[in-house]
Amino acid sequence: MDLAQAEKLAALALACVHQEYPNKIAHTLAGDADAKPPRQLTPVFYGCFDWHSSVHGHWLLARVARLYPGTPLAAKAEAALGRNITPEAVAGELAYLRVPSRQEFERPYGLAWLLQLTMELREWDSPQARRWAEALAPLEAEAVRRMADWLPKLTRPIRTGEHSQTAFAFGLALDWARHARDARFEALLLERSRAFYLADRACPMTYEPSGQDFVSPCLAEADLMRRVLPSTEFATWLSAFLPDLPTGAAADAAWLPPGVVLDASDGKLAHLDGLNLSRAWMLEGILSALPPTDQRRPALQAAATKHREVGLAAVTGAHYAGGHWLGTFAVYLTSQRGVARAR
Repeated sequence: MDLAQAEKLAALALACVHQEYPNKIAHTLAGDADAKPPRQLTPVFYGCFDWHSSVHGHWLLARVARLYPGTPLAAKAEAALGRNITPEAVAGELAYLRVPSRQEFERPYGLAWLLQLTMELREWDSPQARRWAEALAPLEAEAVRRMADWLPKLTRPIRTGEHSQTAFAFGLALDWARHARDARFEALLLERSRAFYLADRACPMTYEPSGQDFVSPCLAEADLMRRVLPSTEFATWLSAFLPDLPTGAAADAAWLPPGVVLDASDGKLAHLDGLNLSRAWMLEGILSALPPTDQRRPALQAAATKHREVGLAAVTGAHYAGGHWLGTFAVYLTSQRGVARAR
């Protein structure tokens, strides 16, 4: 990701983190007091159509400002972050989450992205970033507590291609736990990952994607398990999990066609643009854990390259349905965030 590309992608987040409407609020109303505008309900993350998109829109801005310090882009991103991330606004977010009927709020996708945001801020060597991380610390602790309370009660993985999927969220959360050196949370995530996924065999890639997936159930699981298992053990596990992966130097991308979006103004159909981006970074994550001589590498690399090309071409901002969130997926891919956090 060069500066020009970063500016293009950051513009999508800059345009939405303070755009309150349209807005999709998802909570149970317990009374008239719960019917408030987004800026009052969640005073940090009220833009970008929904809470989780606002959270990872803030992550995008932190990521590009950290990667391109001292540029006009960084100045714009820092101004946007400083406007929203204040102790007072975070207190409002915390009060919102702690309403008893909201124990399921943004679990696990939004909570996992919140941890990515705080990790980005803590890795960023900047006085402002340290202040923002300190301000978000109570919300960060609440996210960890909620996930840690939930995971021992979850008896089965969630294998959808949308927000409730556990494999993708576990990967983001595991990266945070290792950076934060939270040994207890890391151990819980590793135990649940092994319990849910270690015995999996022959994931049905031919059933993917569903018509509104934005993360692959099979590839997200593999991208998680390369974080969980030692490299040699992961390579063996992958043979059983995706036994039909093509091998050999002549292998191409035909084994995994990208998703096709016929109406980018439809928010659910536009999910497939995000799927192409997330598939690309998950394939790259899988590649990062395989030895250089692994015969599956050409097929995996060909598919990653094809999905990267198709996915990035769709990030235009022409429709708010995709513009409010696809920039995040593009930055996560092009800045190699998931691979950079590999063990």
